[in-house]
Amino acid sequence: MNHTILQFFKRYDFSFILCMSSIFLVGILNLYSATHTQSSDHLNTLYQSQLIWFLISVVVAILVSFLNPKSFERMSWFGYGFTVFLVVLVLLMGKVGMGAQRWLVLGPIRMQPSEFMKLGLVLGLARYFTRVNPEIQLSFKDLIIPGIITLIPTVMVMIQPDLGTSMLLLFIFSFLIFYKRLRWKTIWTLGIIAVVSGVLMYNFGLREYQRKRIHTFIDPYQDAKGSGYNAIQSEIAIGSGRLLGKGFKNSSQASLQYLPENHTDFVFAIFNEEHGFFGSVFLIVLYLVLFLRLLWLASSVQRFYDSVLVVGVMSIFFWHTFINMAMVSGLLPIVGIPLPLMSYGGSSMLTFGVGIGMATSISNSKNFFN
Repeated sequence: MNHTILQFFKRYDFSFILCMSSIFLVGILNLYSATHTQSSDHLNTLYQSQLIWFLISVVVAILVSFLNPKSFERMSWFGYGFTVFLVVLVLLMGKVGMGAQRWLVLGPIRMQPSEFMKLGLVLGLARYFTRVNPEIQLSFKDLIIPGIITLIPTVMVMIQPDLGTSMLLLFIFSFLIFYKRLRWKTIWTLGIIAVVSGVLMYNFGLREYQRKRIHTFIDPYQDAKGSGYNAIQSEIAIGSGRLLGKGFKNSSQASLQYLPENHTDFVFAIFNEEHGFFGSVFLIVLYLVLFLRLLWLASSVQRFYDSVLVVGVMSIFFWHTFINMAMVSGLLPIVGIPLPLMSYGGSSMLTFGVGIGMATSISNSKNFFN
């Protein structure tokens, strides 16, 4: 019995769950620090809810890790279709909050299906690209069907409206098609389409407040007390942290409530203020360990589907991390993209947990499923 348990621990790849847990540990301490002085009972107990969601996500990750990776391929279209169905359901009967219709409420459970859609899209694209010879570089014609697979949920998420998530779905698509390999002619064509689409979207597709975010990004001080307020306060928080930070629970931006949404979109700004440059480097290194581990796994697996799926999971983590850190630092316009395992949110936490479970399953496959 002891020998069997020892063999299991030798074969099971704990690295992804350990990376997930390490980042979360930093995140839960930061969340407690950011909310412990809030006057609202709901806000100052968010870290407790986040801890529960993390425990659920770890259990889900472990359960998923014991699935045979071939089952992911068999269930890919179902996963894609089910998440699209949930996004449609949001448009029909979703709860409206903060000017957007993004949530489904089932009794005490409140979930955001657009978070699950990211994994659904990765599953669908991985399944489709597996049908195409991996050695063939994609032409523009080859991108029509995967483009439609991507645009269906992207448009529906944009209608909610959720510009940040819809952009992230497009970024995931871009990541995967470059991994699959494109012809140079296709890259130039996509570049031209992106520029033209961006101009048309800005002039005809964006709402006034969304255009204002772009103006604010260019010059936040033109409306310092209005649309530029969050960006300015975020930069103040990051700058005031300097090299070593002000210390745990010593964020003035959080305690004085100068920076709204400091438990979701702006957790990295609060972390910077309290732990400074060196603390931020430490956090970024934790994310880099996870990214590099996922890249190693994608390059070492034998099945092409597994490789694309792992790259898709990595793209979800990477784009969330890059966009969130860049936007709170003033390098990108502010959009509602959470920082993985740091920002408060049950749906996003569960999504990251499933992704970690998939990666672990694929890593374990050579030891448990051969």
